[in-house]
Amino acid sequence: MLKTFKTGALKIGTFTDRPGHVAALDRVKAWTRARFKLAEEDAVSVSQVTCAVPGCPPLETVVAFWTAGDTRHHFKIFKPVAAVVEDDLPPSWMKDALAATMEGCECC
Repeated sequence: MLKTFKTGALKIGTFTDRPGHVAALDRVKAWTRARFKLAEEDAVSVSQVTCAVPGCPPLETVVAFWTAGDTRHHFKIFKPVAAVVEDDLPPSWMKDALAATMEGCECC
């Protein structure tokens, strides 16, 4: 059973109770933690989202993690979380490039 809450073109809060979904989320989270050598206290978030924007894959996996100094890093994998394999994650040397900056952001 798939439950979604739709906001504009991006459906946020897509929840599923399909077997293996939570295991897939946990697997990507563990790979992210290992790949980027994250400390136990560093937060990691893995989500599967749907997108209705033209050219956007119907399901994609979004990964975010926070390191010391509250630095947020993020990346997307353009496939459902259950289809993600460890080699889909960016290489460890890209960690600094994945950091999000709020400078020049018009949103806030």
